[in-house]
Amino acid sequence: MALVSLINMAVIGNPSQFLSPFTFEITFECQMPLEDDLEWKVLYVGSAEDTSHDQVLDEILVGPVPVGLNKFVLQADPPDISRIPDDDILGVTVVLVTCSYREREFVRVGYYVNNEYVEPYDEERGPPRPLDMSKVRRVVLADKPRVTRFPIQWGDNKDEAAPITGQLSSIDNDGRDVAIPTEDDDEGMTLDEMAGVGEEDDDEDVEDDDDDDVSLEGKDMIMGNLIMTAME
Repeated sequence: MALVSLINMAVIGNPSQFLSPFTFEITFECQMPLEDDLEWKVLYVGSAEDTSHDQVLDEILVGPVPVGLNKFVLQADPPDISRIPDDDILGVTVVLVTCSYREREFVRVGYYVNNEYVEPYDEERGPPRPLDMSKVRRVVLADKPRVTRFPIQWGDNKDEAAPITGQLSSIDNDGRDVAIPTEDDDEGMTLDEMAGVGEEDDDEDVEDDDDDDVSLEGKDMIMGNLIMTAME
């Protein structure tokens, strides 16, 4: 059983200028007292071609975590443009928010991000170079998150399984659990249903806190978006 469940994640201040911080309001539920803190991380995919341009924008520890519903604001610095290839500053990319317990990632939320130049320019020549970053607008597609949950070992008993990709739930004004479908689950599932997907693997633990693995998911999201755009 997952001791921590992500209930809702809202993108604050969207759209915004490229150089503005990323701000997320996160709501999660803790079922039992935790012995250690939760580690939250924000990652930005700098290029679909090269994972070396990916950036960790922020890492924070949250704790001690009380039992019940918890809400906090996670703010991360904007990407360092000096670490992004010039041709990859504008266009579609991905920002990822992950949470880990005892260095084991158990949830990952990915958002498409579209960076666009707000002033008109010649399409053949492209925008003026170097880019005036004050004129670059960042739009996070906040209504279509890609949520992946990883059953992990919370205590002494093994609870590892394959990652589960599904939807993020939200709480409406009446306090009811409402499913928000993602790209991978158009009909949506409740978090309880998501927890029942997958098979246990007693021989091998799932350890998915490697930055390369995170980067690969970002690349998969970008490529999937490019394919869908080409088909439209």
